[in-house]
Amino acid sequence: MAVGWAGDSAVQDQIQDSINDEIRRARACLPQGVSLEYCEECGDRIPEARREALPGVRLCVHCQEEADREQQAVSLYNRKGSKDSQLR
Repeated sequence: MAVGWAGDSAVQDQIQDSINDEIRRARACLPQGVSLEYCEECGDRIPEARREALPGVRLCVHCQEEADREQQAVSLYNRKGSKDSQLR
């Protein structure tokens, strides 16, 4: 191996760091606390089944889908700039 080249472990470390970052981001997005009865965006009633399934839910399904789409558009940016990710 030439001097100055990152080994396989460096690539694996970068992949693992990216996975860990995404896990932290996803956990930070999980709702917490008491569920709202009405969506904080549109004011529609949040079904009881949704409130029970997701403690701390704050958005109805429609508004949550919108928020997820917006978040996905932001998260597509690769701040580490690895060569592999730029080829996608």
